[in-house]
Amino acid sequence: MCGIVGYAGNKSVVDILLDGLEQLEYRGYDSSGIAVKCKDGIKVYKAEGKLGNLRNVLSNCLDEFKTSTCGIGHIRWATHGAPTVLNAHPHTCTCGNLVIVHNGIIENYKELREKLTASGCTFRSQTDTEAVAHLVARKYFEVKDLTEAVRLASKELEGAYALCVMHNDYNNTIVATKRNAPLLIGYGENEFFAASDVPAIIKHTNKAVYLNDNEIATLNPAGIKFIDGEGNVITPRVETLPWEPVALSKMGYKHFMLKEIHEQSDVIRNILIGKLHAPDENIVLNEVKLDKNTLKNLNRIQIVACGTSLHAAMVGKYLIENFCDIAVDVEASSEYIYRKTVTDTHTLVIGVSQSGETADTLTAVKQSKARGSHILIITNRPDSAMAREADSLVPVNAGIEVSVAATKSYTAQLMAFYLLALYMAEIKESMSKTDLQALKAEMMQLPQKVDQILAQTDEIKKCAHAFANTKNFIYVARGINYPTALEGALKLKEISYINATGYPAGELKHGPIAMLDETMPVLSILMLGTVYEKILSNSEEAKARNAQMIALTNSDDKKLDDLFDYIIRVPAVQELFSPIIAMVPLQLLAYYIAEFLGKDVDQPRNLAKSVTVE
Repeated sequence: MCGIVGYAGNKSVVDILLDGLEQLEYRGYDSSGIAVKCKDGIKVYKAEGKLGNLRNVLSNCLDEFKTSTCGIGHIRWATHGAPTVLNAHPHTCTCGNLVIVHNGIIENYKELREKLTASGCTFRSQTDTEAVAHLVARKYFEVKDLTEAVRLASKELEGAYALCVMHNDYNNTIVATKRNAPLLIGYGENEFFAASDVPAIIKHTNKAVYLNDNEIATLNPAGIKFIDGEGNVITPRVETLPWEPVALSKMGYKHFMLKEIHEQSDVIRNILIGKLHAPDENIVLNEVKLDKNTLKNLNRIQIVACGTSLHAAMVGKYLIENFCDIAVDVEASSEYIYRKTVTDTHTLVIGVSQSGETADTLTAVKQSKARGSHILIITNRPDSAMAREADSLVPVNAGIEVSVAATKSYTAQLMAFYLLALYMAEIKESMSKTDLQALKAEMMQLPQKVDQILAQTDEIKKCAHAFANTKNFIYVARGINYPTALEGALKLKEISYINATGYPAGELKHGPIAMLDETMPVLSILMLGTVYEKILSNSEEAKARNAQMIALTNSDDKKLDDLFDYIIRVPAVQELFSPIIAMVPLQLLAYYIAEFLGKDVDQPRNLAKSVTVE
């Protein structure tokens, strides 16, 4: 989950590296470092903690870099070894002539370390990456060609990696390669970039190549060369990147998270454009290749996802089963990949991932694809590795999401599931045209209702201030909003570090009710519909145990005033669409609590945006 960036060109390299790392800091902020090619050789600078610490280290020595035009950088989310300066990247070989940055996990690093130590290499860190530096250096000693050394070393590596390598013998040259980790090569004029993700280079170029596994790129201002894992020269496809630099701006908001929460009504509009024109017209999903015969032959659907995407998948299960009468299983990808894969040609497997690079979900998708399942991917990154595995694709069109805590991408994933479920229902003819039209008409009203919530946040702020100092928090809901309770609790945990837990409301009496007293806040998601009265009854039970009660509701029921200490009201909505409306105030509640506590909202401790390691 680290981020890497490289530059070989004709401009001062340090500013380019630091700016690139700043745009990748969502991938990790345990430490950072750069290596630049200077007149008297490669120099490495590192710092523990966030990127600002590295800037401070460099502030006293920038004169050394004024003529340097080639370098590599790294932002770290620690896997092997504590987040110290010693373990920070870049790492060097024993003699210091070769330097490397790495994103991923080398699974056989212990065996490599033992072998390399026996051959005379001296290890300084606890990382798996240092073994790669020594291995490539050994290969270089044998073949005296950096690209070939990287190719040969790669054959001995097991696991996931994206690598950028420099050597003192090569001026203005970077060798980059990858396997099971993202890496793209950006094209400028007499300059080339390497990066883990688009934001690192979008200010400089919108032309790039996405490296495939085992491909190797050698970057030099004079040109660029690509080979495959066997050393054959290849000509890759240069793509136009879909983003604009303005997306990386806070646009006047204090945090990216708050900006991204406020973008959600536009996100809903964007995902509907071109897909739903009017209630009496069919939904258009051009990249979904499911026909009536395919749906008829499905025995079941499996959805695999992690974190916030897993909660969206749980809502998706409810929708597909409700609209299409097909059994749906939802499972965390991290569990799915370590048991027997039982999918077949009669199984639709849906992978959900904001980044499209989530390692566990990507592995799960590949395992199911190998058994002949139809693969459908819901992602914010149609240019991702997961999208390339897809038979069908639903891009969610949320734009760049910078804050580590997912907000607008969650809403976009929910919208993707609504569209997909209704699309499948239309093909299967499992719902009446009248019901379908009513649901589509309601869905087209969602952006306005989200705008109404965002325009009236006083009660949410008041509630946030009242409960900012609590140590524990319980969220309860039933039916389609049980995942909403889980996601609301996750948001609060992620950015405020309060121990929040989501429960099905009916499960309170089966154990969790023992925790209730006057110090425990309970937030009930009370949306009008089939389970409203049941949740109301569960809330009464919690109130009887002296819990502090909060309601999130679209009801104007007066008896709520006596039961709840705080009431957050949202616009009326059909129960099936309530997860969209309910989630926005929960995101804001988490945000305002974290902001009131002075937490680092956009970069919460120990987390990274894109989880590219298992």
